[in-house]
Amino acid sequence: MKPGKVENYITDKIAREGGLILGVLDTGKVTENAPEISAKTAEEAGVDILLMGGSTGVHMEELNETIKRIKENCSLPVVIFPGNVVLTNKADAVFFMNLINSGDNYWNSTVQILGSVVAKKMNLESIPTGLVILEPGMTVGWITNARLVPRSKPELAAASALACEYTGSRLVILESGSGAPEPASKETIAAVRKTISIPFFYGGGIRTPEQAYTTINAGADGVFVGTAIESGDMGDKLKSLVSAVKKAGKEKI
Repeated sequence: MKPGKVENYITDKIAREGGLILGVLDTGKVTENAPEISAKTAEEAGVDILLMGGSTGVHMEELNETIKRIKENCSLPVVIFPGNVVLTNKADAVFFMNLINSGDNYWNSTVQILGSVVAKKMNLESIPTGLVILEPGMTVGWITNARLVPRSKPELAAASALACEYTGSRLVILESGSGAPEPASKETIAAVRKTISIPFFYGGGIRTPEQAYTTINAGADGVFVGTAIESGDMGDKLKSLVSAVKKAGKEKI
């Protein structure tokens, strides 16, 4: 499967800018809170991609309606960050997940088998993506029965990411879970960057420009920001996060 439009957009933007910022919209939390406004404000702040996700309670009607409203008011690529087999061709692409460190056969095998058929029928661009869940894991760690990578073991995070690459992923996501009290250490990010040759993004616990800058500077190609969007804190704070990411990215290249 050759890279599609969104995957090429990601790799080209990494090459040109060194760092991306991805805005995560939890479908269940934003549907009643004007998702089109959140998306438009994120675009104006300089966010590169919008991710539609949610570990619990996401259903097709909500996802379709939310993406429809976003696409009518925003030109950013909309990518599904799936919490299960809930897909729609109203999105531009899906991060097709290989959850490498789940202890549950459903999450590292069955859901991919079921999702592959749905994505193909929809002709939805599917980006082969490895997911590594780090401590503390939060909701996604609990839902997926993940064997959480300890914060004190950067080498295990790196080995897990490498396993994703060697089993065919073209992108890796490290996630500490939405609402994590702090991001992964720069040692963890640096260990992964040193070990793998494909792009990787990090999500979880990034609340300040300094944390965003450190994560990109240590080697990540992009960071997820969700809490600022969900809470409506979309003004100067989001712009400062974007500026920190772009500054670190430029220094990398």
